[in-house]
Amino acid sequence: MIWAKTQIGAGATAARLWTFAPWFFPYIPRRKMSLPADYHMHSPLCRHATGEPEDYARQAVAARLTEIGFSDHAPMRQDNFDQWRMNAAQLDEYVEKVQKARAAFPRLVIRLGLEVDFMPGQEAWIAELAGRHPWDYFIGSVHYVSDDWAVDDPQKLSEWNSRDPFDVWRIYFTRLTMAAESKLFDIIGHADLPKKFGHRPAQDCRPLYAKFLDAAAASGCAIELNTAGLRKDCKEIYPNRTLLEMAFERNVAITFGSDAHAPDEVGKNFDEAVALARSAGYRVCRRMARRQSRLVEF
Repeated sequence: MIWAKTQIGAGATAARLWTFAPWFFPYIPRRKMSLPADYHMHSPLCRHATGEPEDYARQAVAARLTEIGFSDHAPMRQDNFDQWRMNAAQLDEYVEKVQKARAAFPRLVIRLGLEVDFMPGQEAWIAELAGRHPWDYFIGSVHYVSDDWAVDDPQKLSEWNSRDPFDVWRIYFTRLTMAAESKLFDIIGHADLPKKFGHRPAQDCRPLYAKFLDAAAASGCAIELNTAGLRKDCKEIYPNRTLLEMAFERNVAITFGSDAHAPDEVGKNFDEAVALARSAGYRVCRRMARRQSRLVEF
């Protein structure tokens, strides 16, 4: 058993934390900073990613990562809810694919997670999913701002033509706040996703950010720095600097993710993500195992 004394960052606003690291965390000496773990990667079961988990693991080794995690899109209770997630009957297959990658790369720490859509009324289903396998973490994401519109769906890009961006962001952050308050998730994914296609409100969004981040701080969930935004029209990491700085002020922990849908995206643009996190004040990030966390320097 290991006890590690850590801080979210430097400065008067940084809170000192004691974190318990059980046997399932590999020991990393505090004097040696490690590369962040890439906790957001997909598999072909989501129907819009290529490459098997073993291919992603191989790329992670080449990129000098010591820890990764798979977090494919979780199934909905209703199969074929949309065209970019596995069906419920494929959940065991997904776990087997990750276990196969673990066996093939025993020196690489590979965590098992899910990216789970938060939609009001789905809480019981999410809790049921949590009991099906020994997950290391759940990423809670909001894609849908209504029952049938996902803001990041390129097939419904024209929907933005009849929408006020600030109204979309308001609904999105209301749902993101609900996700944080639910305590169903360890990490909140791509926290300003509506900017994906370049739609940003002219209004001040800081009150929306504040309410969400206050909920995240109260529930103890982290937010991720997701580098996929650099590969989208917005050309910016999720979340934006303002949101990230506000998160640091509230002592909200962070993780890192490439949101890889192909092996060559594993760990992509992590140098930029680390630089952004450090410029916001962060010096440590969260690592997960069996839905417990600890902080490590990066």
